[in-house]
Amino acid sequence: MDKKIKQLIPPVIAVLGHVDHGKTSLLDAIRKTNIAAREHGGITQKIGASQIETIHDGVNQRITFIDTPGHEAFSRMRSRGAQAADIGLLVVSAIDGVMPQTKEAISLLKDAKIPYIVVITKVDLPDHNVEKVKQQLLHLDVLLEGLGGNIPYIGVSAKTNYNIQALLDLILLFFELNDGGKNISPTDLFKAIIIESRLDQKMGVKATIIIKSGNLETRDDIVCDGITARVRLLINDKGEQMKNVGVGDAVEVLGFTTVPSVGATVTKKGEIDHEQIPMQEIVIPTSYSPHLRKNVVSIILCCDTLGSLEAIAGSLPADVKIISQKSGEISEADVLLAKSTGALVIGFNTKIRSEVIHLSKQEKILMKNYAIIYELIDELADVLEGKQLSLEEKIFGRATILASFPFEKTKVAGIRVLEGRVARGDKARILRDETIIGESVIISLRQGKNQISKIEKGVEGGVILSPALDFTIGDMIVFHE
Repeated sequence: MDKKIKQLIPPVIAVLGHVDHGKTSLLDAIRKTNIAAREHGGITQKIGASQIETIHDGVNQRITFIDTPGHEAFSRMRSRGAQAADIGLLVVSAIDGVMPQTKEAISLLKDAKIPYIVVITKVDLPDHNVEKVKQQLLHLDVLLEGLGGNIPYIGVSAKTNYNIQALLDLILLFFELNDGGKNISPTDLFKAIIIESRLDQKMGVKATIIIKSGNLETRDDIVCDGITARVRLLINDKGEQMKNVGVGDAVEVLGFTTVPSVGATVTKKGEIDHEQIPMQEIVIPTSYSPHLRKNVVSIILCCDTLGSLEAIAGSLPADVKIISQKSGEISEADVLLAKSTGALVIGFNTKIRSEVIHLSKQEKILMKNYAIIYELIDELADVLEGKQLSLEEKIFGRATILASFPFEKTKVAGIRVLEGRVARGDKARILRDETIIGESVIISLRQGKNQISKIEKGVEGGVILSPALDFTIGDMIVFHE
């Protein structure tokens, strides 16, 4: 294949790194250099990926970027992004240096076995320290060029656009040096990876794919997860309808009747796929039992996309149980299911119609929609902690039973309070050698013939329980709420 054809194949780039290290700002700066975007007014669609056009060696060249999220909860999404990509960009701040998600991103890139470039951001700030970052990476076995390795690096500033064009040139050169496009043939079988999918109430099922080989046209019959679909529309990140797309392109596909799994492989009907693209198997845990433990918080989870759904489901605390989960808007059925199961309705970047809000208020169902994933997870953790604290016993005191004597139709336990205090109305648990004999309630406290309301530590008195329990001398009583 000649050089010109090879250059027309856009490399697919996954951007990884720690939150707040400038990934979004970097992508925004790159999009501002986009020749095609300037011609189209810079308007882009949110499809989970974007493609820019730049001039490299005098030739217009496209680069596709997977818009991988930055929060740690999306680590599995980033993992798929790395596996779907040709090249990774490891973004590290020149101010903060290596952080926990930086280390995670390095592991993901190494596991995916794809080449990557280190991009050191925020080099325009006065307190930047590029040398410190390089040494930190060296300790993590990231061997940069000039430091005993062959991993290229570049310092950039999204704010001033410093080295943004140089980064794009480096990406394309790096792609060529790593045999990018040399093994691509127009006769290759079609193969693509789903990086995002969701149910749109107006348009139906939408799935964003990255094409790894072959080409795709409207009205083609495709297969994914054993389900056959006919391509109705192909829409790029500028909202344009495409008739034909090829290797390295990212497009939104309309035509599926059910929402396919994120990370699944798409092929054409009738074509035999001998070499499946290795992708991480995605399992979203869904569990519900009518006999849930009392300290479990049950939720109905509705998200804008399957990618968000998977990331959130995989990041929830262990005692948050998902009764139902889906991509799409929150419906009346979700509210009614929450009512029947005692669950909360949790949304993430999804729609809630006014009639659904009205129904939730009428049925007194707690419903909340989030735009930031860590806020959702943190608040659910707080709810869980609050529920657990509300279930924890408040111990008021302990006493030992010294005597037993009859009183009217019941019997009185003569006690000495060892710690805390005992008051009328307290719950009482009788223990014998650490074994629970029974639970009861104190209906009367006495000292001699006098009724009292409380007995403090070190004081003796008598207690009457209802219902009566078969206690004996030497038993312990725990007074609690």
